[in-house]
Amino acid sequence: MLATRTLLSKQTLAVLSRQPACFVHHGDYGNWGNTNIAVVFSGCGWWDGTDVHEGVYTMYHLSRNGARFQMFAPNQQQMHVMDHVKKQPGSGENRNMMIEAARFSHGQGMMQMQDLSKLDVNSFDAVIFPGGHGVTKNLSSFVKDGKDCKLNNDVERVLKDFHRSRKPIGLASMAPLLACRVLPGLEVTMGYERDDSTRWGTWPNTNMVQAVKSMGARHNGREPYEAHVDEKNKVVSTPTFMWETEYHYHYIFDGIGNMVKHVMRMSTK
Repeated sequence: MLATRTLLSKQTLAVLSRQPACFVHHGDYGNWGNTNIAVVFSGCGWWDGTDVHEGVYTMYHLSRNGARFQMFAPNQQQMHVMDHVKKQPGSGENRNMMIEAARFSHGQGMMQMQDLSKLDVNSFDAVIFPGGHGVTKNLSSFVKDGKDCKLNNDVERVLKDFHRSRKPIGLASMAPLLACRVLPGLEVTMGYERDDSTRWGTWPNTNMVQAVKSMGARHNGREPYEAHVDEKNKVVSTPTFMWETEYHYHYIFDGIGNMVKHVMRMSTK
């Protein structure tokens, strides 16, 4: 009996030793924890801040690929508060972007939401901006001024600092318009250039594609699960929720994953 138990224990240990990284995952690029990524939020919620799915998927893929990350948002009032059921502005409410974005936080210390004004390019290997209408309302004045919009001062500073330092910039859904407004000669994707509606989904925000082209950017059509890499400028973009879908959220998950992997790849060079 004892010999049988010993044999079974050895067999169990042998099987466990061959298991994939479900116990300890080091990611696809480098050793875990060597890459530090800043993630910039604009609030919490698709219609008035950072899309919840894009924000969470970004953090998931960074963790899965072995990165450390810190979260930032402007410590300022957002443009307005949207009722996400009625999809219209609420009456009399006024909220702070950083306080709202703190809903993404979990834990203490470095995992708390930080003031964007404190983001120092020298402390990070790359920066990622998830999408959501907060890009057009809070991080910029695009919803009012279109292609002639102005960016939040810290958003503009961060983008220029990372670009000048040759550090990767990741952009999801609407976020490419931020970079295109202040950085010359970029190649990005925001999905389709016209709304080719299908039973799987629609592309309702193609006006933004025309806007980034008028800003001087070169646009490349991509599916929501794909990413476009501008190797020269170290800018990675993915359409994700530029495509409206009721069911196929795994495409959004995959698009964020592809963007994160390329950001990680370029940050280790």
